[in-house]
Amino acid sequence: MKILVLNGSPRPNGNTAAMVNTFKKAAEAKCHEVVCFNVCRMNIKGCLACEYCHGKGNGVCVQKDDMQQIYTALKDTEMLVLAAPIYYHGISGQLKCVIDRFYSALYPTAPASLKKVAMFLSSGDDDMYVGAKFSYDGDFVGYLGLESCGVFTNHDPDVTARIREMANKL
Repeated sequence: MKILVLNGSPRPNGNTAAMVNTFKKAAEAKCHEVVCFNVCRMNIKGCLACEYCHGKGNGVCVQKDDMQQIYTALKDTEMLVLAAPIYYHGISGQLKCVIDRFYSALYPTAPASLKKVAMFLSSGDDDMYVGAKFSYDGDFVGYLGLESCGVFTNHDPDVTARIREMANKL
């Protein structure tokens, strides 16, 4: 299975990165191909709401930035993993920017290969995940109809073991 991980944390050694690394190692041990992008280190601009992608662009965004790398990887991805710290009750702005730019590639439908989604979240407070989970459930599980492989937080008991278990079941 080809898995695309989008890490929206600016901290290379933080809780989000630890969850991503745990997942990557476990999934690769099961011979899955895991492609990770640290979106905080990429030049990705916000959506312009110009509708070019749904007109003349035929699903292609008018902007030419590092998002092109993600679009290319997304074309044959079977599973998407969204990973981010929580800032002001939602995912980081860097990852939100990427998700907004999915408008050209995932809406109104996702690529046929994309079937599964998971989310890794970290926060200093164990009661800050509602906004991110709302987006995950509404946009990815609900609207796109992807199979949820779970939402994992740094406050979950045995989160590392649970992430490994999920990766092993893919």
